[in-house]
Amino acid sequence: MKKALSRRTVLRGMGTSLALPLLDSMVPTFAAARSTPRLSVVYVPNGIDMRHWTPAKEGALELTPILSPLTPLRDRLTVVSGLASAPAMPLGGEGTGDHVRAAAAFLSGTHPKKTEGPDIRAGVSMDQFAAGVLGRETPLPSLELCLDSNDLLGACESGWSCAYANTLSWRTPTTPLPMENDPRLVFERLFGDVDSTTPEARRARIARNRSILDSLTAEVKRLQGRVGAGDRRKVDQYLDAVREIELRIGKTEAQNARELPLLAKPMGIPPTYEEHAKLMFDLQVLAFQTDTTRVSTLMMSREVSPRTYPELGISDPHHGLSHHGNNPEKMALLAKVNTFHVQLLSHFLAKLQATPDGDGTLLDHMAILYGCCISDGNQHLHTNLPILIAGGGGGTLTGGRHVRYKEDTPLTNLELTLLDKLDVRLDTLGDSTGKVDL
Repeated sequence: MKKALSRRTVLRGMGTSLALPLLDSMVPTFAAARSTPRLSVVYVPNGIDMRHWTPAKEGALELTPILSPLTPLRDRLTVVSGLASAPAMPLGGEGTGDHVRAAAAFLSGTHPKKTEGPDIRAGVSMDQFAAGVLGRETPLPSLELCLDSNDLLGACESGWSCAYANTLSWRTPTTPLPMENDPRLVFERLFGDVDSTTPEARRARIARNRSILDSLTAEVKRLQGRVGAGDRRKVDQYLDAVREIELRIGKTEAQNARELPLLAKPMGIPPTYEEHAKLMFDLQVLAFQTDTTRVSTLMMSREVSPRTYPELGISDPHHGLSHHGNNPEKMALLAKVNTFHVQLLSHFLAKLQATPDGDGTLLDHMAILYGCCISDGNQHLHTNLPILIAGGGGGTLTGGRHVRYKEDTPLTNLELTLLDKLDVRLDTLGDSTGKVDL
């Protein structure tokens, strides 16, 4: 084509604006199909069974039992050892609070203020520094997601506000960003609502079983006549993915409406944790594919979570398992939960790897930070943290490695380095002391 479509081309229907993925037709003739860097953070709580997480040797990556679900993507992974978070450690007289400090410090590198009141204070988080640069040209600067209830009120550990435990993202030192756990609300945030944002309008739309794509039929037909065969296939695959996710959300809401008939507004939370996690991961893939955002965070569960995993045959709460007292049976169950989380991460990475983007795939152009701010949950250790990096970072990251840094290297040194590789330039981040080789 002699003319290129705008990267910001959208399909417009009644109350709906649907962004498109990067198409060949959006790239001027003879120009390379370039993409943009993206950052995703995935947090798991309560520590890891480090015996089955840490590779025995440095250098070429040998996947451990917990990391084994990632075997097909081994060459896109870097396991990092030796990092610590001093801001998550207690100050004199603070006592409990290791879990809330872990969540608050993970991306900010800042020791939070101990309070149960509104005078909370932590630090600007890594993802929000990235959003300030990478999000300048996107409709959403960042996307904050979770799988637990997203309430921010109350105390989660004695003397500590739940605001510290229920989010990873801090826009300012006193402004935590709420995380959304309802896939319907995330979907509408990404693609808009065809009527309005009121609960009544949403219920009416669900009752009519109307897809946002239904109002875009003419626009899609018009677009398909303007692009080549390759782009038509890309658009078809993308629209199929949008409809498939919308159908999954609708099915969940229909099930919940039957199970909870007294609710005025059924929440769109899938019945199992696995379905919920995969749906939230798939929504992130769509958000990155359409360049609706370039930065996302997801909490797989909050710190001190009482969540159980019946799908694994585990009735003990996750937090309780992390305080295993070196009981072999409890440690085996904890490792099973840890492996399950990694299995869900593998779903996300495989989707990113399968999604074309510019001159490669979404995984090629992303940096994914996965891990926890506690290593041994039994002792509340904030040293030798379990950290994994995935993705190509736009050609700046090399996988297939286990990297071990000097003991107690600040976690923020790695985060500062990742930001640098994504063209987000900062001199310092929280307690950072400099960049590391990665």
